[in-house]
Amino acid sequence: LSQRLARLAAAAREETWQSQQQLQAQQQEVARLQEELRRARQDGERWASALQRAQREALEREAMRGAEQARQQELIRDMKERLLELLREKDALWQKTEGIDTPMPGPAPQDTGLCSRCHKDFRLLSRRYSCRWAMEVTGVALTQHWDGTALTICSLSRLCQGKVCHTCSMDFGKQGRCCLICYQQRHPQAT
Repeated sequence: LSQRLARLAAAAREETWQSQQQLQAQQQEVARLQEELRRARQDGERWASALQRAQREALEREAMRGAEQARQQELIRDMKERLLELLREKDALWQKTEGIDTPMPGPAPQDTGLCSRCHKDFRLLSRRYSCRWAMEVTGVALTQHWDGTALTICSLSRLCQGKVCHTCSMDFGKQGRCCLICYQQRHPQAT
């Protein structure tokens, strides 16, 4: 009986020792997993902050790009206006040196990128037409108005609308297209 009790006690001690070993191994595994979880959370926080920083920088770059684009468009518009002024000055000087009397030019268009009649913005695929009628004959009366008065280049320059879109222009046969006002001046019965 004492041997049997001794065997049972030894078996119980062996099981206890194995249980303690398993418990110790499981505690080490839990500690390792908790450490990995802590590292993963730190990595997640680091990546989240990096993502927020990248998004903020992208928004700042986009805002700067938009501001730069607006500044460049304003610069281009100013340069176009200055170019028109210089061309007018050059023409005036050339006509002065040649002794040519010129009519007073009409007001400059506000924005050459817009239709002068409906103010539609000329885009890449939209057509813009220069009025061809005022350029047809230079220096002489162009046509007789319906009431008998002659239209000269001077009177046409005050009437002509310049660059117009497809909708605001009229087909004028072989000569091209002209603005509606010039078309009405040439064809009074169309009004």
